[in-house]
Amino acid sequence: MDTFLTESLGIPSSVYQYFILPLLIFLARVSDVSIGTMRVIFVMSGKKKIAPVMGFLESFIWLLAIRQIFQNVDNILTYVAYAGGYGTGTFVGMYIEEKLALGRVVVRVITKTTSENLVNHLKQKEYRFANLDAEGNEGKVNVLFTVVKREHLPDLLRMIKEYNPQAFYTIEGIKRASDEQRAETKDRLSVLYKGSKIRV
Repeated sequence: MDTFLTESLGIPSSVYQYFILPLLIFLARVSDVSIGTMRVIFVMSGKKKIAPVMGFLESFIWLLAIRQIFQNVDNILTYVAYAGGYGTGTFVGMYIEEKLALGRVVVRVITKTTSENLVNHLKQKEYRFANLDAEGNEGKVNVLFTVVKREHLPDLLRMIKEYNPQAFYTIEGIKRASDEQRAETKDRLSVLYKGSKIRV
């Protein structure tokens, strides 16, 4: 490729060595690390079909980049581009994955006061949730669990802040739900658990 660029296109060798080559290595690393970051997330989410394809692309692009590094071991800019591409690729991969909002998360909400208003709103929106009475270090608390698609998370957090602004909540990613197939056909069928009573 370097011969084609310098001889066929007439690009000066110094321009190729100190600008074009580092730029190509940087872009290659951004690409393969972004793919690698998303591949790990897909593996954790149980995406068995797309993860191997992304693994192949990640390895192929990495081999192209590392080949150029070994062919230009005296060019310090290639090392800088390689490392810079790695860091940038990690950020880009996380940004893309966040925008895709793949998978589901479990949200736990703990409130000192009753969450009746929030529960009623979740029922109206047909969210699937569990509502429990519990004991905290400062007395009685109300604990609410729900599993939602990540794309619905902003709407849920908005509801929590609107109805229980002082609530403490945690968010955790999950690989798979036991009734995921059922959830795909009717994503937000509501389930309420209160004490020993279950309503489906």
